[in-house]
Amino acid sequence: MERLILNDLLKWKNSRHRKPLILKGVRQVGKTWILKEFGKHYYENVAYFNFDENEEYRQFFETTKDVNRILQNLTMASGQRIFPEKTLIVFDEVQDCPKVINSMKYFCENAPQYHIACAGSLLGIALSKPSSFPVGKVNFLQIDPMTFTEFLMANGDESLVSYLNNLTALEPMPDAFFNPLTEKLKMYYVTGGMPESVLMWTQERDPVAMQEALSGILDAYERDFAKHPDMKKFPKISLWYIRSIAAQRLDCRSRLTTTYPPSKYIWRT
Repeated sequence: MERLILNDLLKWKNSRHRKPLILKGVRQVGKTWILKEFGKHYYENVAYFNFDENEEYRQFFETTKDVNRILQNLTMASGQRIFPEKTLIVFDEVQDCPKVINSMKYFCENAPQYHIACAGSLLGIALSKPSSFPVGKVNFLQIDPMTFTEFLMANGDESLVSYLNNLTALEPMPDAFFNPLTEKLKMYYVTGGMPESVLMWTQERDPVAMQEALSGILDAYERDFAKHPDMKKFPKISLWYIRSIAAQRLDCRSRLTTTYPPSKYIWRT
C-alpha cells in the first residue's frame, strides 16, 4: 500500500541539513514497514536493529558513546554491512532504550554521513527518560493512520483520487463520483485507517478479519498503556480511554449503516 509519507522521507534523505530521524506514531500504524519500504527503494541495503526483539543490542549504547565503535559492534553482531550514504540504518522500538535516543546527538555531530532512522511508539518516546535528549540534533516525522486518499489508492480507486485532486472550489459533485465516494468514505471510517484493517478490506474483502485486526490493535494499546503509568492508575486509564474508544467505534459503525442526506458539495483549499 502506498503511503504519502514516503515523499517526506525522500526529502529528508536528500536534505543537506539531514540529521538522524525519529519517526513517531502510535502502535500498528506502519512505522517499521514504511522505513523498510523506504530503504528498499532508495538505498542499497537496510541495516535493521530491533531493541525489543534483541535486547543485547542495548549494551552497545550503554558502554560507549563512540559512534564508530557502536556501528562496529552492530555490524559484527548482526552480520549486516553498513556503508555511509548507501545504507539506511533503522533502529526500531527505541522507546525501550533511552541510550539509543541519546546517542543520536553523537551520530549527528561525529558521523553525519550515516543515514539513521529511529522508530518508536508515540507514547513510549514521550514517556522515556533519556539522560540527555538530543535537542536540535534530530529530525522528527510523524506517521498517522492512512488518509482517505491513501485508502482509495489501496482500494485501486486512482480515478477517484485524480478527481478529488482536481477539485479547486466549492462546487456540486456529480452522482457518478459522489455515490461511490460516499460508500468508500463509510468503509474508510469503519477500518479506522489502520494499515492492517485496510489491508483486510481492500485485498481480502473480509469484514470479519478486518474487525479482528482492529480488536487486536485495541488490545495491544491496552497492554502498551499498562507498561507506563502507575499500576494503581491503570484501571482508570483503561476505563476512560481504551474501553471508551471501543464503545465509540461500535457506535460509529451503527451510525454509518444509517442513510443520511449528505451534502454533494466539497471544499478544496
